Amino acid sequence: MNERNDSDERLEINDTLEQENAVRDQFGENKDSASIAVKADHTPVQTEPVIKVQEPELPYAGFWMRFWAYLADIVIIGSINRIVVHPIFKALDLSDSGWFSPEAIFTAIVFYLYFTLMTKYFRQTLGKMIFGLKVVSLKEGKLSWGTILFREFIGRFISKTTFVGYIIVGFLPKKQGLHDIFADTTVILDRR
Repeated sequence: MNERNDSDERLEINDTLEQENAVRDQFGENKDSASIAVKADHTPVQTEPVIKVQEPELPYAGFWMRFWAYLADIVIIGSINRIVVHPIFKALDLSDSGWFSPEAIFTAIVFYLYFTLMTKYFRQTLGKMIFGLKVVSLKEGKLSWGTILFREFIGRFISKTTFVGYIIVGFLPKKQGLHDIFADTTVILDRR
């Protein structure tokens, strides 16, 4: 009795394979244009064609474009500090050259606020605007506050302390710095 069940199963499998081959012959061998399914009662059904949508390749900004944009940002931040911050601390006689002096802390705050607020509201800093660059998220459509704060505070601090964090932009396929990798962001050429 067990042999009979095995032979029935083999015949059923052979019948199914023959039906699938007949359907393939009927619809052609091109499996990319249409997929073929078989119902439980072994009747062939043609399903909708499978269309593969290829994600558009983003025009990533390379190391040198990002370097010049960052240099422009540093000049802008330095100018803000020299025009506004330093005169205020000189007038209050709080000017000191230590790492943890009030003036040094305030210039660091200006640095981080500049990058955070410009990236959040414009998706680019003034330096990036000059060179036509824009920050985009690789995971979500819009840059969230969490992503920006993580990218600009934690990620940029790590990238600044280890200079390699910026150099790897030239070698990675999506042209990401260490701070971009942490926040799942990258910088693209804005072709508007």
